[in-house]
Parts: sequence; structure tokens; C-alpha cells
Amino acid sequence: MTHYLAELYSPKPAWIALDPADKQQFFEAIGAGMAALSELGIVALAFGETDATKLRPALQSFFAIWRLADEAALDALLDGIAASGWHDYFDTINAAGPATDLVRHMGRLAAATA
Repeated sequence: MTHYLAELYSPKPAWIALDPADKQQFFEAIGAGMAALSELGIVALAFGETDATKLRPALQSFFAIWRLADEAALDALLDGIAASGWHDYFDTINAAGPATDLVRHMGRLAAATA
């Protein structure tokens, strides 16, 4: 079953303090790991900056949206992100789960108790 991950993140002081060469080295390591993701059924759909001018904006500065073949691929991506050291440099909030259609989603919302 297809899963999705929406990440919201902002740089931590540790990231801001890194010099440009160290940032580049970190990005190169991230890039090297990206190639193997497609073999797991992981697709990066979008990356960007959040727009603080929109209604009810996120507090985080950046976002990433991923489509994943299944829960195992989701877990592999989350584990890989953590292993990369990402969370040392970025405060991150993850919203993840299986996709559904609007009717089923509305039914889940109607049944929600908390």
C-alpha cells in the first residue's frame, strides 16, 4: 500500500554554525544516498520553502514530500534520514502514513475521538 511522508524542518544553530565546506560535504553524503532510494520504491515528489504568507502557515522553514511503495520503504527512509545526521542539523516534524481516498478519509475523521 502506498505511503506518503511530509517533512517540515528548520535549521538548528548547529547547521547555521557550519562552514560552507562542511555543509557541502554533508549535502554530498545526502546525494550519494539518494540513488538507492528508487530501488526501494521511494520517490521524492517535492522540496521547497514554506510560504509564511499563507493562511495558518507552518512554523518550519522548509518541506519535503515523499511517496513510498509501502511501510517498509517508509521505515527505511526514516531510518536513513536519521542515520545521515539530519536531525543533528534540522528540527524536523514528520507526518507519514498510508494513502486513502477522500471518502475513507472523511469516514476516519467522522469516527475520530481525539
